[in-house]
Amino acid sequence: MTMLSPRPAVDQPTTFGSGGSEPYAAALQNESATLYLRHSVGELPASATMDAGRWSADADATDLSLLAGAAGPVLDIGCGPGRMIRAAMSTGLAALGVDVSPTAVRIATEAGLAVLNRSVFSDMPLEGGWGTALLLDGNIGIGGDAGALLARCAELLADDGVLLVEVSPHPERDHAFEGTLEDTQGRRSDVFPWAEIGIVPLRARASAAGLRVAQDWRRDGRWFARLVRA
Repeated sequence: MTMLSPRPAVDQPTTFGSGGSEPYAAALQNESATLYLRHSVGELPASATMDAGRWSADADATDLSLLAGAAGPVLDIGCGPGRMIRAAMSTGLAALGVDVSPTAVRIATEAGLAVLNRSVFSDMPLEGGWGTALLLDGNIGIGGDAGALLARCAELLADDGVLLVEVSPHPERDHAFEGTLEDTQGRRSDVFPWAEIGIVPLRARASAAGLRVAQDWRRDGRWFARLVRA
């Protein structure tokens, strides 16, 4: 198991959907199911349209297929209200979620799920001991630097651990930007760093983080990759 030195205190940037009129928190409380991820500069078209209702629903068949053969314990990074934690537990796996949204964490914990309200870049339980880590629903974009996020995940995984990543449906996509989240009522969050990455640049970023893409596949319009230690 990898032993890490204490992390220095750093100023935390604004995170996904936070600040402003809090559209992400509102969506999780069923006020608006559709969210638009936009570039912060100008009135450019949405980079992605998100169905927040899916995050709060039960895991679907595609979600469940990701856990087939998975080893525990499972860490869901950017877990939201916890659908993948519930799914992992339903298969008998120990699971923990981490999310920066107090609203998401409150919803998950009130449902009896184990979720921590913190950044994945903060100190975590079981450093170097996670059997499976999840970066789904665009969460490879957390922090706006996919390479740094993959390196952090490599620190968290056990030697034989697996990282499951959902990538952009556009294989060459490699875009880091300052974004905002907006709902159908025009409520916007503060600006936050985000990234979108496809399978091609993911391979290079993984290699730099000491990981490799062992498998990638598409299902139900989504594209996934299974990463292991190089």
